[in-house]
Amino acid sequence: MPNCSPSADRPLVSAIIPTHRRPGLLACALRSALRQTWPSLEVIVVVDGLDPATESLLDGFADPRLRVLLLPEPAGGAAARNAGVHAARGEWVAFLDDDDEWMPRKIERQMAAVRATSAWFPVISCRVVAQSPAAGRVLPLRVYQPSQPVADYLFCRTTLADPGGLMQTSTLLAPRDLLLALPFNERLPLHQDWDWLIRVASYQGVAVSMLSEPLAIWRVEDARATVGRNTDWQASLAWIREMKPIISPRAWSWFIAVQCAWRAQSSRASLPDRARLLWAYLFQGRPEWRSFLHSLVFACLPAGLRRTIRNRIWRNPARVSAAPALQLVFARNPAPAALRRSAH
Repeated sequence: MPNCSPSADRPLVSAIIPTHRRPGLLACALRSALRQTWPSLEVIVVVDGLDPATESLLDGFADPRLRVLLLPEPAGGAAARNAGVHAARGEWVAFLDDDDEWMPRKIERQMAAVRATSAWFPVISCRVVAQSPAAGRVLPLRVYQPSQPVADYLFCRTTLADPGGLMQTSTLLAPRDLLLALPFNERLPLHQDWDWLIRVASYQGVAVSMLSEPLAIWRVEDARATVGRNTDWQASLAWIREMKPIISPRAWSWFIAVQCAWRAQSSRASLPDRARLLWAYLFQGRPEWRSFLHSLVFACLPAGLRRTIRNRIWRNPARVSAAPALQLVFARNPAPAALRRSAH
């Protein structure tokens, strides 16, 4: 059993896993957290509402580092994360979604980056293995550079094959004090991680950075309902309007061109509504020819066709396997019990 006693050079890290009725996936996420090489760790699973199957699963984990927080009613991912932050004892907090996993040295690598920075409030991200039922690839293609505004990195793209910037929730490690002062926005139905990152990055003393090493596994394209697949373009437009004072005009136009455009296409928005988005793109931001080309693609092509084109562009992606001792389970119907296990 790892030594979980904090010290000056090994401060306690609180890993927070919000979950809601996905016990099979949660088991994989929880095991990956408990296998971390960082010795001073607690793992807080926040059960979002009544969930007997998940409670039964957690009863089977006999590890003193595990703490369980039961919310009486479903409150959503942002509220569950905030509840975990309030319950945390650690000086640092790391988030793990219940359908993702961590590589064994994820926290150790990020805490090394914390020690190397002089920032008052460092926020450390990392790259991920984006794992689909067919293959895995390392994302993002472009590692975030601290000189770049966070919103520009997340929203602006270079080519049609560029999936944009990525700082997925399961990659984030930050000081607990920062998360208490600037919690996740609980009223948002989507864009919760982007909202938090853009807001905190606007404060003096906060430094966002990214490790180039992939240290988390992010499940994609496995037919599960996720927040990121929400097609409510009006909610996206309302959110980006709130962000407009703290993002660049360029980032604004890119967000409209990609995020709002594909949601409008998927939800079969009316022609007047699409004209409204076009007006916002052209006259309320800073449009570019690249973003205009993206807007045409995302406004006209169904998601399945876009995915096919993207995969053909990436004919020979750098495929990767799961880390040793990690088991990837996908929620397809029917689902394989274990899709991929390292041969090492």
